[in-house]
Amino acid sequence: MEHRTAGKSDVKLSVISFGAWAIGGWMWGGSDDREAVKAIEAGIDHGITTIDTAAVYGFGHSERLVGKAIRGKRDKIQLLTKFGLQWKGTKGTYHFSSRDNSGNPVDIYKYGGKERVMEECEESLKRLGTDYIDLYQMHWPDPSTPISETMEALERLISQGKIRAAGVSNFSAAQISESLKYLQIATNQVPYSMVNRDIEKEVVPLCRDHEVGILAYSPLQRGLLTGKITPDYKFKEGDHRPSTPFFKKENIEKVSDFLNRIKPIAHQHKATIAQVVLNWTMHQSGITSVLAGARNPEQIIDNAGAATFRLTGEELKLINKYLDDLKLDLD
Repeated sequence: MEHRTAGKSDVKLSVISFGAWAIGGWMWGGSDDREAVKAIEAGIDHGITTIDTAAVYGFGHSERLVGKAIRGKRDKIQLLTKFGLQWKGTKGTYHFSSRDNSGNPVDIYKYGGKERVMEECEESLKRLGTDYIDLYQMHWPDPSTPISETMEALERLISQGKIRAAGVSNFSAAQISESLKYLQIATNQVPYSMVNRDIEKEVVPLCRDHEVGILAYSPLQRGLLTGKITPDYKFKEGDHRPSTPFFKKENIEKVSDFLNRIKPIAHQHKATIAQVVLNWTMHQSGITSVLAGARNPEQIIDNAGAATFRLTGEELKLINKYLDDLKLDLD
């Protein structure tokens, strides 16, 4: 498995990372804890040594599962987590309302206050069962807190040895520029997929110019690009994907047609559709690592297989031609 350096830091990340949102159960229709732990272990065994989680994923549950899975393996992995989404209290900027894993209503707030960042780090360290985090990322920008204050907290955590590097997530080009005034952040974690390429306009060029790595999340567009989501697919209760624009029936139909067009490329490499999609993503400009979620060993082993081949220039050109023809209705 190839490893790439995160920005100007000394943290090296596997080109495919384990995205641990789904195993927290929250907004994904539940999860099997034992299978989740086995999935992380299988990922490590197959070279996916970078694990990305967040405090809010399952309201601490994902971090606890990751901590359990990496016990005795800390020196083999790169541990990434995120802070700044609060589900207790109302400090910061209201983000959205949701329900916790027990079905209770909960309000989520974006908050990057210095003291709270320090507290959150301690809480995550405890749940993860470690004394340091390789890359600590602000989950969403908080308009109510100056970026300088959040960056000061991250700089302090680096000096204390509690984190090796600092990153951000879901930051615009302007917000990255502001962050860089105070701290050399290592990465920006943003949504990016074949059907969601907005970051190519401003974020990618700016990150490339300032040596900020990009961690691409939702590269399979939350399962849409796996080929397994058909127009008649039955989602589990609690799965909020059907309420999002990408999962409109007409969009699922269009994406299914596109995936059928790239099947010959997958066959050429003895690869699955999902592996081709991940491989395409990891070879796009500015991408340091591609985050792919999994809830069982089979899924993560499939993800790891995406790094065992390389699409040719002609194949990439053909895929991009097909993508140019793909017009989704995202209103």
